[in-house]
Amino acid sequence: MTLFPSPTIARYTARLLLTRSAAFLAGLVVILMTLDLLGESGKILAVHGNTDADLWHYVGLRVPQLIALFLPFAVLLGTLVALATLNANSEVVIFKAAGISAHQILLPLVLAALGIAAVNFAFNEAVVVKANKSLAAWQAVDYGPVGRAVPAVTDAWVRGGDDLFHAASVTGAGPDTILHDVTIYDRTGNRLATVVHGATARPVPGGWRLTDVGTFDVARGVNRRLPTIDFASPVVPDQFTTTTVTPAFTAFWDLIPAIREQRAAGKRVTPLVAAMNHKVSGPLSAILMPLLGGVAAFGLARSGQLFLRAVIGMFLGFGFFVADNFMVAMGGFGTVPPLLASWAAFLLFFLIGETVLFRTEE
Repeated sequence: MTLFPSPTIARYTARLLLTRSAAFLAGLVVILMTLDLLGESGKILAVHGNTDADLWHYVGLRVPQLIALFLPFAVLLGTLVALATLNANSEVVIFKAAGISAHQILLPLVLAALGIAAVNFAFNEAVVVKANKSLAAWQAVDYGPVGRAVPAVTDAWVRGGDDLFHAASVTGAGPDTILHDVTIYDRTGNRLATVVHGATARPVPGGWRLTDVGTFDVARGVNRRLPTIDFASPVVPDQFTTTTVTPAFTAFWDLIPAIREQRAAGKRVTPLVAAMNHKVSGPLSAILMPLLGGVAAFGLARSGQLFLRAVIGMFLGFGFFVADNFMVAMGGFGTVPPLLASWAAFLLFFLIGETVLFRTEE
């Protein structure tokens, strides 16, 4: 029942995983970054004023994205190579002859992968989100100078109770918020009662004050003109000034309050909740790789099936990535609940890995 019957063996196997995963990650990043730079360098240098320094700037923004994207793949490949090597050298046979079970052999690798997952999560939220935002802004201007102007909110729709607000544009924030060319659809239940249009609207206690107002009574078909009118409504200024949240550009700890703001504004937050959960489940998937690749560790190497077992482990690992991306896409569309979209593939392949391990080794 001891977790680590031999601390020496535990350190040895964990070091095998870490070194081989790092080697695979470095190789993948160097090769893919080289190919990517060959395709983008012409576009970057075509902009007047750009130099070799801008190429290195692009590399600095792109490398974190490649690391975050391919780290789980590197852990999978590192796991398969490490375990296949242990099997081919009959070291697994020695471990088991010493009384170490299959789970005890894999546990140091799982803990090493957990450390990789923690580093990956911190790296994603501290570095990658900033690189994503900077690179997207730079590519939006075709690698030219990036402006600092913040666009005003336009074409804003907000619901307050049964009523609908539409503003052609919004300026200011908080109590200084001004709605321009605003239309209010005053509804009772599912029936439209009055349409109120104003040149501007400012927040006042309990509602909004509209200027240069025109109203239309739907039931009587009567138009009226008024200089000002106070319209009682639970709608608050923040509902107009909350901007669209992009999870790839927002750190995990900033995404939580952003979701609360979007929910308070009556906006759909299901894709954001799914993305927030996947910010945790994505890096944590590294701990599945030793379990899914464990099939390559066991079985007699002289049976001639070592290569086949390694292929099965690779098939299980890549099957997880396909299923995970599919579920995340479904969560983004709102087809499945956010928690299911983020964690279903993780739990499914965890059970598959445990089932294979128990039925074959335990």
